[in-house]
Amino acid sequence: MACNTTSANVYDEYKNFYDYILYPIIQTYAKVVANLNINRLGVFATSATIESRAYSTEIHKYRKDIDIFEMSCPGWVQIVENNKQNDELSVELIKENLYRMMENNPDKIILGCTHYPFLLNVLSKFAPKELFIEPSYHFANFIKEDLKQKNLLNDNETGSETFLVSANANEFKQAAKMFYELPKNPEIINFATV
Repeated sequence: MACNTTSANVYDEYKNFYDYILYPIIQTYAKVVANLNINRLGVFATSATIESRAYSTEIHKYRKDIDIFEMSCPGWVQIVENNKQNDELSVELIKENLYRMMENNPDKIILGCTHYPFLLNVLSKFAPKELFIEPSYHFANFIKEDLKQKNLLNDNETGSETFLVSANANEFKQAAKMFYELPKNPEIINFATV
């Protein structure tokens, strides 16, 4: 579950429905964050992720002494999906959100949405790039190491890909072009019927 919003709002409900391992990004990455030498952590995420308080809840399971400042960023997903990162209004919105977060004096800021790393070039115009944490690299490495420990890591270079979305398969395929050309349309999955 690379999507932070899904990890925050669906994982606990569905984690036991499947006979395979589900790796939720927030719950997994919380273990990594807890080991960082930081005291004040900012989190930028979607409204649904922030309202769930998943980052605070999960990180505090491992370290209670980190002050966490969670902030939703309405409009950021649309900026990325519409490739408007460098538009004047987009840059202004991103800058305003960043400056509000900076009032908390964070040691690091998690980009808690898969879309937000695409805004790193804009964010780094107003704050040092190393301030921002992009969890996907740590998440992928955690999964790789876990699969290796469980002797489930496949070294074969062939395989198949299946992409599942909850809605708008064509829009997802179009938006995905900025980082990956999907060979086929994603499948729509309805969690309510699982």
